[in-house]
Amino acid sequence: MANCLKAARRHGLKVIVCDRPNPIGGLQVEGPVLVHGFESFVGMYPIPMRHGLTIGEIARLFNEEFGIGADLEVIAMEGWRREMYWDDTDLTWIISSPNIPTFDTTTVYPGGVLFEGTNVSEGRGTTRPFELLGAPWVVAERFAEAINRRDLPGVYFRPAVFEPTFHKHAGMACAGVQPHVLDRQTFRPVEAGVALIEAFRASDPTQFRWKEPPYEYEYKKMPIDCLAGSSNLREQIDGGVPAHEIAASWEDPVEAFKRVRAQFLLY
Repeated sequence: MANCLKAARRHGLKVIVCDRPNPIGGLQVEGPVLVHGFESFVGMYPIPMRHGLTIGEIARLFNEEFGIGADLEVIAMEGWRREMYWDDTDLTWIISSPNIPTFDTTTVYPGGVLFEGTNVSEGRGTTRPFELLGAPWVVAERFAEAINRRDLPGVYFRPAVFEPTFHKHAGMACAGVQPHVLDRQTFRPVEAGVALIEAFRASDPTQFRWKEPPYEYEYKKMPIDCLAGSSNLREQIDGGVPAHEIAASWEDPVEAFKRVRAQFLLY
Protein backbone atom coordinates (compact mmCIF):
# COMPACT_ATOMS: atom_id res chain seq x y z
CA MET A 1 0.00 0.00 0.00
CA ALA A 2 2.77 2.45 0.90
CA ASN A 3 4.63 1.72 -2.33
CA CYS A 4 1.42 2.08 -4.33
CA LEU A 5 0.79 5.49 -2.76
CA LYS A 6 4.36 6.59 -3.40
CA ALA A 7 4.22 5.52 -7.05
CA ALA A 8 0.86 7.22 -7.55
CA ARG A 9 2.17 10.43 -6.01
CA ARG A 10 5.20 10.31 -8.29
CA HIS A 11 3.05 9.90 -11.39
CA GLY A 12 0.24 12.24 -10.36
CA LEU A 13 -2.37 9.47 -10.15
CA LYS A 14 -5.28 9.23 -7.76
CA VAL A 15 -5.56 6.17 -5.50
CA ILE A 16 -9.01 4.84 -4.61
CA VAL A 17 -9.04 2.20 -1.85
CA CYS A 18 -12.19 0.12 -1.51
CA ASP A 19 -11.83 -0.78 2.15
CA ARG A 20 -11.91 -4.37 3.41
CA PRO A 21 -12.09 -5.97 6.88
CA ASN A 22 -8.99 -6.71 8.89
CA PRO A 23 -9.51 -10.48 9.29
CA ILE A 24 -8.31 -10.44 12.92
CA GLY A 25 -10.35 -7.46 14.01
CA GLY A 26 -9.64 -3.82 14.57
CA LEU A 27 -9.19 -3.60 18.34
CA GLN A 28 -6.02 -5.40 19.42
CA VAL A 29 -2.66 -3.71 18.85
CA GLU A 30 0.47 -5.63 19.80
CA GLY A 31 4.13 -6.19 19.14
CA PRO A 32 7.39 -4.33 18.71
CA VAL A 33 7.34 -0.98 16.90
CA LEU A 34 9.80 -0.46 14.05
CA VAL A 35 12.85 1.65 14.98
CA HIS A 36 14.41 4.14 12.56
CA GLY A 37 17.29 2.52 10.69
CA PHE A 38 15.54 -0.84 10.36
CA GLU A 39 13.24 0.08 7.49
CA SER A 40 12.89 -2.58 4.78
CA PHE A 41 10.39 -4.00 2.31
CA VAL A 42 8.90 -5.91 5.28
CA GLY A 43 8.38 -2.80 7.39
CA MET A 44 8.68 0.81 6.24
CA TYR A 45 7.26 2.89 9.08
CA PRO A 46 7.18 2.92 12.92
CA ILE A 47 4.06 0.84 13.49
CA PRO A 48 3.58 -2.33 15.60
CA MET A 49 3.50 -5.78 14.05
CA ARG A 50 -0.23 -6.03 14.79
CA HIS A 51 -1.66 -2.61 14.03
CA GLY A 52 -5.41 -3.29 14.18
CA LEU A 53 -6.19 -1.18 11.10
CA THR A 54 -8.06 -1.85 7.89
CA ILE A 55 -6.26 -1.43 4.57
CA GLY A 56 -8.07 1.88 4.06
CA GLU A 57 -7.15 3.16 7.49
CA ILE A 58 -3.51 2.24 7.11
CA ALA A 59 -3.46 3.93 3.70
CA ARG A 60 -4.64 7.13 5.40
CA LEU A 61 -2.01 6.73 8.13
CA PHE A 62 0.81 6.18 5.64
CA ASN A 63 -0.32 8.99 3.40
CA GLU A 64 -0.82 11.65 6.05
CA GLU A 65 1.27 10.77 9.11
CA PHE A 66 4.30 9.69 7.11
CA GLY A 67 4.03 12.38 4.48
CA ILE A 68 3.49 10.44 1.26
CA GLY A 69 0.95 13.01 0.13
CA ALA A 70 -0.83 11.08 -2.64
CA ASP A 71 -4.30 11.97 -3.88
CA LEU A 72 -6.14 9.34 -1.83
CA GLU A 73 -9.81 8.44 -1.49
CA VAL A 74 -10.93 5.64 0.84
CA ILE A 75 -14.39 4.17 0.29
CA ALA A 76 -15.51 2.96 3.69
CA MET A 77 -17.25 -0.36 4.31
CA GLU A 78 -20.83 -0.68 5.43
CA GLY A 79 -21.68 -2.90 8.39
CA TRP A 80 -18.19 -3.63 9.69
CA ARG A 81 -17.38 -3.06 13.36
CA ARG A 82 -13.95 -3.07 14.94
CA GLU A 83 -14.61 -6.11 17.12
CA MET A 84 -15.47 -8.27 14.10
CA TYR A 85 -13.16 -11.07 13.03
CA TRP A 86 -13.48 -12.51 9.53
CA ASP A 87 -15.91 -15.23 10.55
CA ASP A 88 -18.25 -12.58 11.97
CA THR A 89 -18.69 -10.99 8.54
CA ASP A 90 -20.40 -13.89 6.72
CA LEU A 91 -18.06 -13.21 3.81
CA THR A 92 -16.29 -16.01 1.93
CA TRP A 93 -12.62 -16.47 2.81
CA ILE A 94 -10.37 -16.02 -0.22
CA ILE A 95 -6.80 -17.30 0.06
CA SER A 96 -4.67 -14.19 0.44
CA SER A 97 -1.38 -16.07 -0.01
CA PRO A 98 -0.38 -19.68 -0.71
CA ASN A 99 0.85 -19.73 2.87
CA ILE A 100 -2.24 -18.13 4.42
CA PRO A 101 -4.77 -20.70 3.23
CA THR A 102 -7.41 -20.31 5.96
CA PHE A 103 -8.85 -17.74 8.32
CA ASP A 104 -7.31 -19.78 11.19
CA THR A 105 -3.88 -18.98 9.77
CA THR A 106 -4.46 -15.26 10.20
CA THR A 107 -5.10 -15.56 13.94
CA VAL A 108 -1.61 -16.94 14.62
CA TYR A 109 0.29 -15.28 11.76
CA PRO A 110 1.40 -12.11 13.65
CA GLY A 111 3.57 -14.33 15.87
CA GLY A 112 4.16 -17.25 13.55
CA VAL A 113 5.75 -15.01 10.91
CA LEU A 114 8.66 -14.36 13.29
CA PHE A 115 9.81 -17.93 12.64
CA GLU A 116 10.83 -16.84 9.14
CA GLY A 117 13.80 -15.26 10.89
CA THR A 118 14.92 -18.58 12.42
CA ASN A 119 15.91 -22.08 11.34
CA VAL A 120 12.74 -23.47 12.97
CA SER A 121 10.13 -24.54 10.41
CA GLU A 122 7.07 -22.31 10.32
CA GLY A 123 5.16 -25.07 8.56
CA ARG A 124 5.85 -24.06 4.96
CA GLY A 125 5.64 -27.21 2.90
CA THR A 126 2.64 -28.42 4.91
CA THR A 127 -1.09 -27.72 4.62
CA ARG A 128 -0.93 -25.62 7.82
CA PRO A 129 1.79 -22.98 7.42
CA PHE A 130 2.31 -20.75 10.46
CA GLU A 131 0.18 -23.15 12.51
CA LEU A 132 2.67 -26.03 12.55
CA LEU A 133 5.96 -25.00 14.17
CA GLY A 134 8.80 -27.42 14.70
CA ALA A 135 12.41 -28.50 14.36
CA PRO A 136 14.29 -31.81 14.07
CA TRP A 137 15.94 -31.44 17.49
CA VAL A 138 12.69 -31.19 19.51
CA VAL A 139 10.60 -33.84 21.32
CA ALA A 140 7.02 -32.78 20.65
CA GLU A 141 5.26 -33.96 23.82
CA ARG A 142 7.95 -32.61 26.13
CA PHE A 143 8.06 -29.30 24.27
CA ALA A 144 4.26 -28.86 24.28
CA GLU A 145 4.02 -29.70 27.96
CA ALA A 146 6.66 -27.11 28.81
CA ILE A 147 5.11 -24.31 26.73
CA ASN A 148 1.62 -25.05 28.09
CA ARG A 149 2.95 -24.68 31.63
CA ARG A 150 3.51 -21.00 30.84
CA ASP A 151 -0.28 -20.50 30.72
CA LEU A 152 -0.17 -18.07 27.82
CA PRO A 153 -3.63 -16.51 27.54
CA GLY A 154 -6.20 -17.82 25.11
CA VAL A 155 -4.19 -20.64 23.53
CA TYR A 156 -3.39 -24.33 23.93
CA PHE A 157 -0.42 -25.95 22.22
CA ARG A 158 -0.93 -29.45 20.81
CA PRO A 159 2.18 -31.57 20.33
CA ALA A 160 2.76 -32.09 16.61
CA VAL A 161 5.17 -33.92 14.32
CA PHE A 162 5.22 -33.06 10.61
CA GLU A 163 7.41 -33.43 7.53
CA PRO A 164 7.68 -30.40 5.25
CA THR A 165 7.64 -31.25 1.56
CA PHE A 166 9.74 -28.17 0.75
CA HIS A 167 11.47 -25.20 2.43
CA LYS A 168 13.20 -25.65 5.81
CA HIS A 169 14.00 -29.24 6.79
CA ALA A 170 12.25 -30.62 3.70
CA GLY A 171 11.76 -34.37 3.97
CA MET A 172 12.75 -34.40 7.65
CA ALA A 173 10.52 -35.04 10.66
CA CYS A 174 10.02 -31.82 12.61
CA ALA A 175 8.57 -31.87 16.11
CA GLY A 176 6.93 -29.02 17.92
CA VAL A 177 3.42 -27.70 18.35
CA GLN A 178 0.24 -26.53 16.70
CA PRO A 179 -1.35 -23.59 18.56
CA HIS A 180 -5.10 -23.85 19.05
CA VAL A 181 -6.63 -20.45 19.80
CA LEU A 182 -9.28 -20.87 22.50
CA ASP A 183 -10.03 -17.21 23.21
CA ARG A 184 -8.97 -14.79 20.50
CA GLN A 185 -9.87 -11.76 22.63
CA THR A 186 -7.17 -12.60 25.19
CA PHE A 187 -4.74 -14.40 22.86
CA ARG A 188 -1.62 -12.36 22.16
CA PRO A 189 -0.12 -13.90 19.00
CA VAL A 190 3.09 -11.86 18.92
CA GLU A 191 3.94 -12.58 22.56
CA ALA A 192 3.09 -16.26 21.97
CA GLY A 193 5.43 -16.31 18.97
CA VAL A 194 8.23 -14.83 21.04
CA ALA A 195 7.64 -17.36 23.84
CA LEU A 196 7.83 -20.19 21.30
CA ILE A 197 11.06 -18.93 19.73
CA GLU A 198 12.53 -18.58 23.21
CA ALA A 199 11.49 -22.19 23.96
CA PHE A 200 12.86 -23.61 20.69
CA ARG A 201 16.16 -21.82 21.34
CA ALA A 202 16.31 -23.11 24.92
CA SER A 203 15.56 -26.68 23.80
CA ASP A 204 18.97 -26.80 22.08
CA PRO A 205 20.96 -23.56 21.80
CA THR A 206 23.63 -25.36 19.76
CA GLN A 207 21.17 -26.14 16.94
CA PHE A 208 18.91 -23.09 17.00
CA ARG A 209 20.00 -20.38 14.56
CA TRP A 210 18.85 -16.96 13.44
CA LYS A 211 18.41 -16.98 9.68
CA GLU A 212 21.06 -15.05 7.76
CA PRO A 213 20.33 -12.56 4.94
CA PRO A 214 19.20 -12.22 2.21
CA TYR A 215 15.53 -11.88 3.05
CA GLU A 216 12.77 -10.05 1.15
CA TYR A 217 15.06 -7.82 -0.95
CA GLU A 218 17.27 -7.06 2.08
CA TYR A 219 20.89 -8.21 1.90
CA LYS A 220 22.44 -6.81 5.07
CA LYS A 221 19.95 -6.74 7.94
CA MET A 222 19.15 -9.96 9.78
CA PRO A 223 15.72 -11.31 8.73
CA ILE A 224 14.47 -11.37 12.35
CA ASP A 225 15.44 -7.69 12.67
CA CYS A 226 13.44 -6.85 9.54
CA LEU A 227 10.43 -8.71 10.92
CA ALA A 228 10.64 -7.24 14.43
CA GLY A 229 11.60 -3.77 13.23
CA SER A 230 14.86 -3.60 15.19
CA SER A 231 17.58 -5.79 16.69
CA ASN A 232 15.98 -5.48 20.13
CA LEU A 233 13.92 -8.68 19.99
CA ARG A 234 16.84 -10.81 18.82
CA GLU A 235 19.14 -9.33 21.47
CA GLN A 236 16.52 -9.77 24.21
CA ILE A 237 15.99 -13.44 23.36
CA ASP A 238 19.74 -14.07 23.11
CA GLY A 239 20.13 -12.31 26.46
CA GLY A 240 17.66 -14.60 28.18
CA VAL A 241 14.92 -12.01 28.72
CA PRO A 242 11.59 -13.84 29.36
CA ALA A 243 8.84 -13.38 26.77
CA HIS A 244 6.51 -11.58 29.18
CA GLU A 245 9.21 -9.00 29.91
CA ILE A 246 9.90 -8.60 26.20
CA ALA A 247 6.18 -7.99 25.65
CA ALA A 248 6.14 -5.44 28.48
CA SER A 249 8.92 -3.51 26.71
CA TRP A 250 6.55 -2.88 23.78
CA GLU A 251 3.84 -1.25 25.87
CA ASP A 252 4.97 2.39 25.82
CA PRO A 253 5.69 2.49 22.05
CA VAL A 254 2.38 0.73 21.36
CA GLU A 255 0.48 3.26 23.48
CA ALA A 256 2.18 6.11 21.62
CA PHE A 257 1.20 4.52 18.30
CA LYS A 258 -2.40 4.12 19.46
CA ARG A 259 -2.64 7.89 19.96
CA VAL A 260 -1.48 8.47 16.39
CA ARG A 261 -3.66 5.65 15.07
CA ALA A 262 -6.80 7.15 16.62
CA GLN A 263 -6.70 10.01 14.11
CA PHE A 264 -7.17 7.65 11.15
CA LEU A 265 -9.89 5.26 12.35
CA LEU A 266 -12.96 5.11 10.11
CA TYR A 267 -15.11 2.78 12.23
